[in-house]
Amino acid sequence: MLPRLGIASLAIGLMTRPLTLLGLEDDGARSLGVPIGIYRFAGLGMAVALIAFVIAAVGVIGFVGLAAAALARIGGARRLGQRLVMAPLLGAGLLWAADQAVQLATGPQGDLLPTGAMTALLGAPLLLWLLPRLSLGAEFPLLAAERLPRIRRPGTLLAAIGLALFVVLVLALFCGPGPGGWSFSFGDQLRPLLSWRWPRVLAALSAGAMLALAGLIMQRLTGNPMASPEVLGISAGAALGMVVAMFAVSDPGRPAQTAAAAIGAFATLLAVLAIGRRAAYAPERLLLAGVALTALFDALILVLTATGDPRAMLLINWLTGSTYGVDQGSAVLTASVALCLLLTTPLFVRWLDMLPLGAPALRSLGVDVARTRLLMLLMVAALTAAATLIVGPLTFIGLMAPHLAPRLGLARALPRAVGAVLAGALIMVLADWIGRSLIFPRQIPAGLVATLIGGPVLMWLLRRR
Repeated sequence: MLPRLGIASLAIGLMTRPLTLLGLEDDGARSLGVPIGIYRFAGLGMAVALIAFVIAAVGVIGFVGLAAAALARIGGARRLGQRLVMAPLLGAGLLWAADQAVQLATGPQGDLLPTGAMTALLGAPLLLWLLPRLSLGAEFPLLAAERLPRIRRPGTLLAAIGLALFVVLVLALFCGPGPGGWSFSFGDQLRPLLSWRWPRVLAALSAGAMLALAGLIMQRLTGNPMASPEVLGISAGAALGMVVAMFAVSDPGRPAQTAAAAIGAFATLLAVLAIGRRAAYAPERLLLAGVALTALFDALILVLTATGDPRAMLLINWLTGSTYGVDQGSAVLTASVALCLLLTTPLFVRWLDMLPLGAPALRSLGVDVARTRLLMLLMVAALTAAATLIVGPLTFIGLMAPHLAPRLGLARALPRAVGAVLAGALIMVLADWIGRSLIFPRQIPAGLVATLIGGPVLMWLLRRR
């Protein structure tokens, strides 16, 4: 790897000045004669080459690229040339320390414990400790203004989304592949199939609706359009809470798992917002904190699964967003929790409409900002915990559904919330149906299918911004 690193370093060193000028506004860089497109493409090419070299040699090593660059900036490297020297040194030290710690702690069995997981365990706490010291400009939690369509009669659009959801529900319950190919099942032929179809459909429906509402509240609360239970680490916190319950209690029941997941989700959310409070919830700080916490929790879960414990091995399917093990009791309990939480949404509508105004405006209107945020945090934690418990942490529903609703013309808080809930439920039910039908008799986890659907949609949304 060393000769390849030397060649890449030489190429990057020759581009230091143009890459520095790219930090200016596009118009300013062009006025200085910098061909922006060429140097951006060249810089990305060098980054991709370095990533390919590492993956080809040692596999996927996560978090080092994020932690080293952020730590170099926090550590005082202001100029690009300084960061280009300091970040590789920090990354090398971080990865070396993680690898040595694995070998010293595990001895001959060190190859069973991923070094990448240890890197996150070492780097994430350090980044979280240094993050409040990162100098960022104050930024009020206001959602960016966008030119989005707005319809006068949202009821018609909501009815159309509801009809689409009904059609997908019918397909998921009555249509599917079998030994003789695709077919609709009715009567006696349908009865044995419903016993395992309807719990999965009901669980996917409930989880999609709850994640969509949680994502919408997160985006309005933080003023960050990229906020969601997944991006800000809340889903990972809920997952970690459930994992701790499974290892701490011999046979935890569903209520104990739900309580542990809710505690983990709420604690993570409080940690993220506490870190971002000094900068008025600046998106950069929140995203860095969320990614760091997600990496930390994922690493802890990965270390537990690497031990070979049977309880840890049972988590693999769940972590990918699977509805395989959902039984009738779990489905009914999840649907009941979802219904109770969704019925409280009208109580939050006024706050959802007012939150984008910012804290000073809310106080001038007589709103207790601290109490409002606390209640909404509790709501987000409960929604995320209940949904994560049933389908796992791997979905994009909480990020994607709140973006789809306003782009369909739903402007006010209540229609937007209803639209996001219907869209989230629609996507999750569709993902579950595709997952169990596409490669029948094998299955793909619903959360993984939702991610495969949500990733391209999210990139398309970002492309339009």
